[in-house]
Amino acid sequence: MSELNGRVALVTGSSRGIGRAVAIGLAEAGADVAVNFLKNEKAARVTLEQVVAAGRRGIILQGDVSKAGDIAGMVETLEKELGAADILVNNAAIARPQPMEEITESDWDQVLSVNLKSVFLVTQAMVPGMRKRRWGRVINISSGASQTGGIVGLHYSASKAGLEGLTRAYAAQLVKEGVTVNAVAPSLIETDMIRGLEIKKERLPMGRLGRPEEVAEAVVFLAGNAYTTGQTIYLNGGRFFR
Repeated sequence: MSELNGRVALVTGSSRGIGRAVAIGLAEAGADVAVNFLKNEKAARVTLEQVVAAGRRGIILQGDVSKAGDIAGMVETLEKELGAADILVNNAAIARPQPMEEITESDWDQVLSVNLKSVFLVTQAMVPGMRKRRWGRVINISSGASQTGGIVGLHYSASKAGLEGLTRAYAAQLVKEGVTVNAVAPSLIETDMIRGLEIKKERLPMGRLGRPEEVAEAVVFLAGNAYTTGQTIYLNGGRFFR
């Protein structure tokens, strides 16, 4: 992981949960980290404190990653404070548990905007610099729901399936330019997103939920590996095999 020393990473939605674990994992591997949040600045500062405790530089960036104007402001601040991002982790997402018959057009649009459109917008903003430097890592956080339908809702599953398709499309476009694009698809990780959902024991072959730090380990691997691109790593404790 020495290749990450001096690299700059942006992790969207990293004030808590998987995003926080990823930000800390990248810092421990040598990267300086920008912590993005939407509303919870206090939680984002907790993440930042742990990045700094790992001996790396860090900043917090408030912004809605589904809005191009917010992204432009974030990029400007990031480049001024830390430098251009070499590693982008598109983690920001929302889960809106709803049965099929209750999903409205507004629900659909919001979930797809935050979970899929944002990945396109942030990647479009970051990739030109990576191409110019001929070094970049884009890592998208998907979900096992892209394959199984999941337990959140069909809008969530559709957004994650689209994310994996977008990952492969970017990878194909950038494969000769020193930029890799991959996805990590966790299932049933112990975070706020799944608290309150009824998890049946038969869904857990390992007998436990996954940990955010285990997702971070996969992200750090992809950030340090130059030969893996266009792939989705499924972290699901044996629920299904690919």
